[in-house]
Amino acid sequence: MENIRAIRNDDDLAWAIAEVEQYFVNEPDLGTAEADRFDVLSVLIEAYEDEHYPIDAPEPIEFLKAHMAMLGRKQSDLAKLFGSTPRASEVLNKKRALTVDMIHRLHKEWGIPSDRLVEPYHLAEPERAYA
Repeated sequence: MENIRAIRNDDDLAWAIAEVEQYFVNEPDLGTAEADRFDVLSVLIEAYEDEHYPIDAPEPIEFLKAHMAMLGRKQSDLAKLFGSTPRASEVLNKKRALTVDMIHRLHKEWGIPSDRLVEPYHLAEPERAYA
């Protein structure tokens, strides 16, 4: 494998990205030196970006909303799963925390990874009545 180097700074990152971009246009055949070079550069890029530009995972309710949007699910679908329209609304508006049973249903029925739903998150502050 020729011309591979460590990625130590953003200039090295830019170089590596430019190098792998060519493989998107002209994909190398599996098992070739070029395919190996693509794989190694991709791993180096990912490692550098993970260390220097980490992306925080969304908190559970934002993750749930993104999952629902991605699959075209609506609040009414969540209400059917939870057995209650108000409960679904309260969860999505962070007025009620997800329960173990809700997390289990979301995992079993919708395939959402339960470990993404058990992370702690803040509930919305209750509205105060002013006299």
